[in-house]
Amino acid sequence: MSRVSLPYDAKAGPTKAEVRAVLLHKLDLTAADHVVEVGSCTGAVTIEAARRADRVTALERKPDRIAVTRKNLAANDVSGDVTLREAHAPAGLPEDGDALFIGGSRNYEAVLDHAVETGIDRIIMNVSRLEVAGEAVQAFRERGVLEEVIQIQVSHGYELAGATSFDSDNPVYMVVGETDESDARGGR
Repeated sequence: MSRVSLPYDAKAGPTKAEVRAVLLHKLDLTAADHVVEVGSCTGAVTIEAARRADRVTALERKPDRIAVTRKNLAANDVSGDVTLREAHAPAGLPEDGDALFIGGSRNYEAVLDHAVETGIDRIIMNVSRLEVAGEAVQAFRERGVLEEVIQIQVSHGYELAGATSFDSDNPVYMVVGETDESDARGGR
């Protein structure tokens, strides 16, 4: 699988490649899946999902970020069934999603309610702020969908005085959930 190229910037930073790798593993996408993404930003997750799943619906509330997502999709030759919607979630969310990625914390509780109501079976939310992570874990737990919480800390090496030192990325808290629908579909 080729790397994701992000020549266009959304001034909000993409989900880092190492975090996307864990995200994609946890989403366990198949060619038959309809992936829903809330907060497309640069389109990094949209691109990765479109390479694996049948359909992707990506929502973004900021028009300039939708434009960046569209340009980065074109730069990566993504030609699959990708729908971009400018919307404030939960408005604009489809009723037939299989997997949901929540890339931002705005309105996430209403998005979770939609996921439970429509039977989206795999739900992941990435959070970079500790307080929001705690609130998100509680929201997943209250809806009976919490499976696990993962903290991902990535550091990249660089040369310093003839040796290797590391710059750390901000930690990401990944809240992973499944609805009862996943059990009804034979589990994942």
